Amino acid sequence: MIDLKYTVKDFKSENEVRWCAGCGDFAILNAVQRTMAGMGVPREKYAVISGIGCSSRFPYYMSTFGFHTIHGRAAAVATGVKLANPDLRVWVITGDGDSMAIGGNHFIHLIRRNIDMNLILFNNRIYGLTKGQYSPTTARGFKTKTSPFGTVEDPFVPGQLVIGARGTFFARTIDGNMKLSQSVFETAENHNGTSIVEVLQNCVIFNNGIHSALTDREHAADRQLILEHGKRMLFGKEKQKGLVFEKGKLKVVVVGENGITIDDILVHDVTEEDPILHLALINMQLPDFPVALGVIRSVSALVYNTELVEQIKDVQQKRKITCVDDLLNSGNIWEVEGNETEGSECPDLKLK
Repeated sequence: MIDLKYTVKDFKSENEVRWCAGCGDFAILNAVQRTMAGMGVPREKYAVISGIGCSSRFPYYMSTFGFHTIHGRAAAVATGVKLANPDLRVWVITGDGDSMAIGGNHFIHLIRRNIDMNLILFNNRIYGLTKGQYSPTTARGFKTKTSPFGTVEDPFVPGQLVIGARGTFFARTIDGNMKLSQSVFETAENHNGTSIVEVLQNCVIFNNGIHSALTDREHAADRQLILEHGKRMLFGKEKQKGLVFEKGKLKVVVVGENGITIDDILVHDVTEEDPILHLALINMQLPDFPVALGVIRSVSALVYNTELVEQIKDVQQKRKITCVDDLLNSGNIWEVEGNETEGSECPDLKLK
C-alpha cells in the first residue's frame, strides 16, 4: 500500500478565492483542505458537491472532483454521486439558506437514509449572496432587508432537525477555531453514515458579529463547552463549571459549591443511542448555558448505499432472468398464429 503524503497546497486549486475579505469561509476552506491532506486518501477519491450561496463556490477552490449544482439540490445530486460510485468520499457544502429553506426536504431525507457522506452547513443566519435577507436560522425579531421590523418566525435549529430525522452524526464547530474544525471534520470523514457538521460562520458584510457573544476572547471559555467523547463536560477558564442532569434537564453547576464534586459532572458519550441528552446539548443557548461545540452524536446504523449495493448483489445471485430473452419469455406468453377462419381479420392467440 502506497503511503500518500499530501500537503494543504495539494488540495488548493489554481482559482482565485473570491470571498469578501475577513469572511469565515476562508477558515473553513483551510480546515477542510488540511483535513483531506492528512487523511492519506488520493485526491481523485474526493468529490465536493455544493448548491447555491457564498459557501457553494467551494468546489472551485478544491483540487478534487467537484460539482456546483443548483439551489437546494446539493444533497440530492450528492446522493446520486455516492450511489453511482460508492468508493468516492463525498462532501456536501451548503449554507443555512441553501439547506434549510429550498433544500430542507433533501436535507432531512439524506439524514434519514443515512447515506455515507459529509455535509458541512455554513450557518451565518443570513442570506449573504443575495444581500442580507433573513434565513431559516435567523433569530425571531432580527431586522434584515426582508424583515425591517423584525422577523416574526422562530428559526430552525439544525441539530434538532438531525435528531428528528434519526441522524447518526452531528457536530458543531466555529469558523475561527481551526484546530477544532479540523478535528471535527476528520471525525466526520471517519464516520460510516451521514455526517452533519454545523459551522457557526461569520458574514462580515450582512451579519457581522452574529456569533461574537460566543467568540469574544474574554468570555469564550465561559460560553463555549467543547465536548470530547469520554471526558467530563467541563468549561470555564479554570474548568470549574460543568453540567449535571437534574429532573430531566441539564443544569450548570460549579465544582466545589453546594457539595458538587468532579464526579457529579456528566461524562460525554457520543455513542449513546438514546438522543435525549444529545438533543439537550444541541439546544443549549446563551446566556443560561454555554454553546456545545465538537462532536455531539456519533452512533452506528445501517448505511443506505451499503445496503443498496448488497441488495443488488443478492438479487443478481438469485435472479432467474439473466438476459433480455429470459425477460421476453417470462410470465404469460402469447403465441400469435395465423387465423384460418374465413372472413376473420383477427389472428388466433394461444397461451403457451
